[in-house]
Amino acid sequence: METAICGRLALSPNTVFNSKPGDKHTLCRGACTHRGILMAVSAAGPGKGGVLERPIKEKTTPGRESEFDLRKSRKTSPPYRVILHNDNFNKREYVVQVLMKVIPGMTLDIAVNIMQEAHHNGLSVVIICSQADAEDHCMQLRGNGLLSSIEPASGGC
Repeated sequence: METAICGRLALSPNTVFNSKPGDKHTLCRGACTHRGILMAVSAAGPGKGGVLERPIKEKTTPGRESEFDLRKSRKTSPPYRVILHNDNFNKREYVVQVLMKVIPGMTLDIAVNIMQEAHHNGLSVVIICSQADAEDHCMQLRGNGLLSSIEPASGGC
């Protein structure tokens, strides 16, 4: 084998072969689409044509799900609410600090609002997320001495 060309073999009948992205000289006929599978083409010699080899699979780390699988599982899992309950033991400043430490992306203003709502109404929704994340956040809040629970987020939040 003298030459190897890697690119995308298009699934559209109008497109023959897409060379490297950004290349000025694509081997497309008709409308070039981005739908395709990765393929390797090898030339056996001058005038002998090319040989299609097996599709090149995306490399994934063993034991880890692909990004597509993760997005799919996030979409299919129903959302859950993490609820913060008011207690008479923890100071307001401590509750705000724990919320900011445990919940990713929690700002000071949001943490203060959540704490105030729990103080005045008896409970407050901290975050709406997947069940696994909700359980994790709830356990972390409890581990820091706050009263919390989770419930399904039915009715669109």
